[in-house]
Amino acid sequence: MLGVLAVWRVTHLLFAEDGPWDVVIRLRKSAGAGFLGKLLDCFYCLSLWIAAPAALFIGSAWPERLFLGLALSAGAILIERVTSGDKT
Repeated sequence: MLGVLAVWRVTHLLFAEDGPWDVVIRLRKSAGAGFLGKLLDCFYCLSLWIAAPAALFIGSAWPERLFLGLALSAGAILIERVTSGDKT
């Protein structure tokens, strides 16, 4: 559960918040329209990339890490859908 909350928190920060001293919003603006810019515009995509290192840290074997990464991303997406009111 802590892993899911951590993945949601970091993903939400990068996706939707300005951050302290507007650092994150400047990061999103400087990312432009390339791969990183598109990644930062999609909560679902970004949660997969944030979940991957979290799963590497939490999991102990490669199969576990693979499924854990997907589960962490899914949990973060569920939290985002509940808190944002996104019905898609």
